Amino acid sequence: MRTALLALTEELRRLRTAGIKTVTVSDESVAALRRVVRARQARQPWPEKGLSAVTEKPPASPGVISSSAMPPAAVTAAPPATALETNPRTVTTMAATPMELLPPPPVVTLPAGDKATRWAALYEQVISDATCKARVRPGKKVVLGVGDYEAKIMFVGEAPGSEEEKEGVPFVGPAGQLLTKMIQAMGLKRSDVYIGNIMNWRPDMPTAGGGEQVGNRAPTPEEMRYCLPFLRAQIEIVNPELLVALGSTAAQGLLGIGSFKALGDVRGKWHEFAGKPLMVTYHPSYILRNQSNRSKRLIWEDLLKVMDRVVLPISDKQRAFFLDK
Repeated sequence: MRTALLALTEELRRLRTAGIKTVTVSDESVAALRRVVRARQARQPWPEKGLSAVTEKPPASPGVISSSAMPPAAVTAAPPATALETNPRTVTTMAATPMELLPPPPVVTLPAGDKATRWAALYEQVISDATCKARVRPGKKVVLGVGDYEAKIMFVGEAPGSEEEKEGVPFVGPAGQLLTKMIQAMGLKRSDVYIGNIMNWRPDMPTAGGGEQVGNRAPTPEEMRYCLPFLRAQIEIVNPELLVALGSTAAQGLLGIGSFKALGDVRGKWHEFAGKPLMVTYHPSYILRNQSNRSKRLIWEDLLKVMDRVVLPISDKQRAFFLDK
């Protein structure tokens, strides 16, 4: 429960940074959250003062939580850095069914054969997975990675969005179109790399009368923990030379929840996941929100390090991209 609450406060902090002051959740979710926290407090009070803000300061309107209600202490009280696979099971506080626990992560066994055969077997397992299917809205699709099975570079995002769950393909919305341009700037085609997400379904949010979901939320630690075996299997199949984590949530999923406080602490540096070098950079949506050469240059510097690591040719023109004149 503690990890789930920390994930919630982190998401509220992110929304507050983006200028969003309130988010709407179901009354049932708020009530369930209060019941669990009160029951836990009755046994052992939370050591972090900020976490009590969830129950002691109810929102002014039912079903609305103010992102400004979360003090900095609630965000910075992060648990020790541990891999998601080994963390205790946490509670999904924002799922369609409040407080629902996911089953243990699946055990993925890949058959013998070439990469295409193994990927096809993995795809069948993912789209047939009962947990994945149960979390996909009617008419939408489970999403697995796409690209070159012989790719040297594998990009990893956090979760599908609205366009992705329609197409069943990662990074096809506005952020995905920008990612394609970034790949082209590296001198590659989108089909030369492999692109995936930690999550295989779009994290759900309550909707009125079963209507279309509006907006996205970051996946919970438990949701990412459930899907990580599918990502590890894709890494095993493709066997890229390196990975690129796109955005804070993807980086937390790969490096461990609480392993850093701000993305700037880890971006532009080499890390490791599944035995592969891992570069952390901003999500393409960061550029969609920050159209400055400085913002573009930050990501581009990270990609230059990736190009250098896989020995891609880098021209003087490419090295000078997005430098202020």
